Amino acid sequence: MDVGFESMEMNDDLPEFTLAEIMELDSFFKEVGEESLNQEFCQKLATNFSCSRHRTGKPAIQWEQVQSWFQEKQELKAKATSSRFAPVEFVIPLCAIMTINAPESSQKTKAERIAELSELVFEAKSSKDSAWYDVASFLNYRILCTGELEVRVRFAGFKNVEDEWVNVKTAVRERSIPLEPSECHKVKVGDLVLCYRENDDHALYGDAYVMGIQRRVHGLEGCRCIFLVRFEYDDVQEEVSLTRICARPT
Repeated sequence: MDVGFESMEMNDDLPEFTLAEIMELDSFFKEVGEESLNQEFCQKLATNFSCSRHRTGKPAIQWEQVQSWFQEKQELKAKATSSRFAPVEFVIPLCAIMTINAPESSQKTKAERIAELSELVFEAKSSKDSAWYDVASFLNYRILCTGELEVRVRFAGFKNVEDEWVNVKTAVRERSIPLEPSECHKVKVGDLVLCYRENDDHALYGDAYVMGIQRRVHGLEGCRCIFLVRFEYDDVQEEVSLTRICARPT
């Protein structure tokens, strides 16, 4: 039986805006409405985005892409208004990523969460191989009849045919952090880490628990410590170096 959900779809052909850009676009759309389709306005936004530090390492944004985003947003608004579902703001699930996954003691206001989101990058877990990949963009979202929130993500470096629906609570989180040789002391026995694994069948990053550590004196080449990890998805244990480990944000 199909799972019922409320959703707002976004076209797969839209450019991969960053979270900070999506929130800025959404804010301008609320402020100026139909005027957001003006070419001069779109050109100015595209230039600002392309020069922003948030777009470092990413392709420049064209004004036509900005205009397409606003056009899609207008169509979504019209569709939601005419449907039996109340319009839902696109920024809600982005904030919900932090709200749902944050400890209760660290709950923050919506404004604080939005401000933090502009600085955060995320990773998502693929249902195909249980590996974690960097998120290039959040394309759309849906609320299941169970009340659970899912987002459709585009993984960094992958085409739209690889987009996936993932559960916000269990499969989206702040991106794991690569460690410098001098930071090996941060890894403790029992820690959950993101660990690189390569064999004849695949090469991916998966969750693993640190089962043991052989501390060694560092040499000119860096950290020489050996970490015994157990991969969560198949319980296989393997000895790895620090270069294959990314730590979870604290």
